[in-house]
Amino acid sequence: MNLKQYPNVHVSTHPLLKHKITIIRNKETRTALFREIVNEIASLEGYEVFRNLKTKNIHIETPLEKTTQPMVDLKKICVVPILRAGLGMVEGLIKLVPEAKVGYIGIYRNEKTHKPVEYLCKLPKNIKQMEVFLIDPMLATGGSAIDAISTLKKHGAKKINFICIVAAPEGVKAFCKKYPDVTLYIGALDRKLNKNKYILPGLGDAGDRIHGTED
Repeated sequence: MNLKQYPNVHVSTHPLLKHKITIIRNKETRTALFREIVNEIASLEGYEVFRNLKTKNIHIETPLEKTTQPMVDLKKICVVPILRAGLGMVEGLIKLVPEAKVGYIGIYRNEKTHKPVEYLCKLPKNIKQMEVFLIDPMLATGGSAIDAISTLKKHGAKKINFICIVAAPEGVKAFCKKYPDVTLYIGALDRKLNKNKYILPGLGDAGDRIHGTED
């Protein structure tokens, strides 16, 4: 996949992030460790994603002198997980921005049509003034992310970023075609989707593995 034609897409090259993604790919990784590593991955991605946050100068006094120093307005940040798998990434990001607001969008995939179905939306009232970080471990077909972004825009969100751990080329292409104005951050770009629309090599069903509900 030629990423040069998608300037809004950023794929991490951090070796520690790749290492941790390999751990959660392994089918032998059990729920407790899987959940822990997903949070660690979210934090690692967060350091990259939050690099472009705007700061404003404030006046403080150190033990030695008065000075003007930069601060981020954390109250203007909103983290929005796509339920239920996205919940597994919330803690890892909130550790970095503890004053950020958290919204929720509930979407599930119809197993027959593979289309997203929305069942919940709870967002801060001032979402129009906030920078939104939509999160979901997987970007497969792109349907859930596209639908969630559509919901955010309907509620007035203007500055939106999407963060995922693993993505398929098919999902990235669909995402960028629909929303070239939304910045996409990816931990690992995988090979393709299989006939059931699961990412290969992927890591299985992230929601089931985070919540321990595998068959």
